[in-house]
Amino acid sequence: MHKSVHMDTMHLTDKQSAVLEYIRERRTEGFAMPTVREIQQQFGFSSPFAATRHIMALEKKGFLNRAGGRARSMILNDPHTPRWLNIPLLGAIPAGLPVDAVEQPDRCITVDADSIRLPKNSRTFALEVRGDSMVDAGILDRDIVILELAEPRNRDIVAALIDGETTLKRYLVNKNRPFLRAENPKYPDLIPAQELVIQGVFRALIRINHSRS
Repeated sequence: MHKSVHMDTMHLTDKQSAVLEYIRERRTEGFAMPTVREIQQQFGFSSPFAATRHIMALEKKGFLNRAGGRARSMILNDPHTPRWLNIPLLGAIPAGLPVDAVEQPDRCITVDADSIRLPKNSRTFALEVRGDSMVDAGILDRDIVILELAEPRNRDIVAALIDGETTLKRYLVNKNRPFLRAENPKYPDLIPAQELVIQGVFRALIRINHSRS
């Protein structure tokens, strides 16, 4: 566990501040932590040891930690640095009448976990919405929804497999019997005849572009 530290950059030299800012920028832009060699090249240090000295100084002053002393394993002790997650984008999900979903498991989206308030170690995936059945919940056609593998609660929005077909709807329970409801009055409630399996619980939405070609 990392100890709590007070981040006072006034205690850094100009070069240490520059190295710290370089590391922060790399993380903010979603890149991996720089190696000692990359820091050496960035600042024109004469040897890798010069870069290592600045890293050790930042570590000693509480601005970062290194697991096993390796640069790639540096962790910034900075609450303002984004915690990036790569979330698999598993194709599209209907927000209309249920149909078979098409999976595309090789695609990912990168998100700042803290900005969308994802809990640490959550198991998540993303789907692109197709349809208008959830518009009154603010979920539009071609939005990307991020879902967590979790148990649903009454009134959660979920990705669900209902009688063999997938859809995005609100999960409701009436007299201990679950069913699905759209957030658009033109769509009927969906009551499972045989099977209702919750595949993921809605946690966040990403709106990239709604323009049409």
